[in-house]
Amino acid sequence: MEITMIRYAEETDFETVRKYDKHISETELKNAIALKRVLVLYQNGCFAGWLRFNLFWDEIPFVNMLYLLEEYRGQGYGGRLTAFWEKEMKDSGYGMVLTSTLSSERAQLFYRKNGYVDCGSLLLPGEPLEIILRKSLG
Repeated sequence: MEITMIRYAEETDFETVRKYDKHISETELKNAIALKRVLVLYQNGCFAGWLRFNLFWDEIPFVNMLYLLEEYRGQGYGGRLTAFWEKEMKDSGYGMVLTSTLSSERAQLFYRKNGYVDCGSLLLPGEPLEIILRKSLG
């Protein structure tokens, strides 16, 4: 029997998440964990991935990072982690969530499959187009 556990990261998860998340400074990751802005997913007791978010314009939940270890991809865990987060955000009174992904990444297909729609883009010099996606929680 498979057991999937999703919960807010705790101080004890810092080293595990930090091992894989190099897109944020140690200080900012510690702050995100303290602010309950990191979720971790464990499958049968093994760390499988995390979701890190903040508030866009200080008011709209925005996924900065959704990451699953390679062996857990394509099995529905990303959808479970995202659905858990969306429910938490809805229960906290938010009516919409945002995220973004590079146009060159397959993540855009994942988000669209899970109800996200394109709502903008960002083009930085020397980078592929960043697609901004939103989902209504109402």
